[in-house]
Amino acid sequence: MKRIAGVLTAPATRLLLALAAGLLAGALCAGTSAEASLLSLAQPVGKLWLDALTMTVVPLVTALLIAGVYEAGQSGGNAIARRAMLWFAALLIAVSLIGGVVALGLLEAWPVPDQAARLTADTASSVPALSGGWTDNIIPANVISAAADTAMVPLVVFALLFGFALTRIERELGASIARLFRGIAETMLVIVGWVLWIAPLGVLALAFGVGVTMGAGAAGVLLHYVLIVILVCLSVAALTHILAATVGRAGLVGFARAALPAQAVAMTTQSSLASLPVMLSAAPVLRVDSVSAGIVLPLAVSLFRAASAAANVAVAVYLAQLHGVPITTDSFIAGALVAAAVSVGAVGLPAQVSFFAVIAPVCVAMGVPVGLLPLLLAIETLPDVFRTLGNVTADIAVMRLTGRRAEEDTIYV
Repeated sequence: MKRIAGVLTAPATRLLLALAAGLLAGALCAGTSAEASLLSLAQPVGKLWLDALTMTVVPLVTALLIAGVYEAGQSGGNAIARRAMLWFAALLIAVSLIGGVVALGLLEAWPVPDQAARLTADTASSVPALSGGWTDNIIPANVISAAADTAMVPLVVFALLFGFALTRIERELGASIARLFRGIAETMLVIVGWVLWIAPLGVLALAFGVGVTMGAGAAGVLLHYVLIVILVCLSVAALTHILAATVGRAGLVGFARAALPAQAVAMTTQSSLASLPVMLSAAPVLRVDSVSAGIVLPLAVSLFRAASAAANVAVAVYLAQLHGVPITTDSFIAGALVAAAVSVGAVGLPAQVSFFAVIAPVCVAMGVPVGLLPLLLAIETLPDVFRTLGNVTADIAVMRLTGRRAEEDTIYV
């Protein structure tokens, strides 16, 4: 999957250059005679590109979830794997909720800059919000209608149930159906790759409109956003560190020493997969048997992105604050649960693909406009370093929690 989708994705440097060029050109053209004619050209181009990216969300997320849940079910055939899967599920939900709470707290203490208010008129778009009570939005009475309405919460529930049900039917039939959905996901990823290949043009067009509206103030808003997401990722790394140190009885210093080499590789490569060999080398230091580590860590790399799930909720919360969308208890819980669920299906996707594929459903579940996501995609490189750091720290923590040796329970430093 990564091979197919990665062929046509735009390099991060091209996106950053397009973002900078668009913002600068918009700021320079603001108030001039050329502003109206350039905006009339840039706005349709930006909208067409955003619509092309958005059209892939429902089929891609549904197919990824069904195939991912089925494959996860096939992986949990022994006690260690089952324990790891339970930890993955519990922690993904917990950190998604915590990530949203941390983001809300940070934004309360350090609000979105005032200049951001000028963005809302041009980037707000009609999105379905939760209506009625929490229970009114869980089960889709008509899954086709839910897909047509981009109602992500009931769609995610349906995909999860469908994926679990596939594991309970005859193995050959289940595998063939899962293979069909994997094929749908791969096909959608090819389309996403095409759309992302022209991402610099789309980002340039969207950034031009932002530059006209905000001028130099856009840079301050984007920097503020980056720092909020980084702090949320660091909070997940810290919380999972503490969990391994206390519940896993690894000790704060003991766990830090064991995790540091893998964390260094994670931050330099931005890849949990590339960090896997170093994570495995932490097993003896953490008194985890090599067999258990060999089961838990590959599963974690394949299915578990704790910091990413938390950061995705933080992005939705940030956009909600920016657009003045009220966050109710129902919408907050819905967003967190969707973030936890879709993160499972998106593991292993290139960062550019997964950014929109996993955050747009969270935004839609919370009733938050997604028009600014392409601009945030252009600056995702820096937050992605800290997403990977948090993911790898959580992976090592679960390895200790799941596979520690009972006879050598506590690590003394």
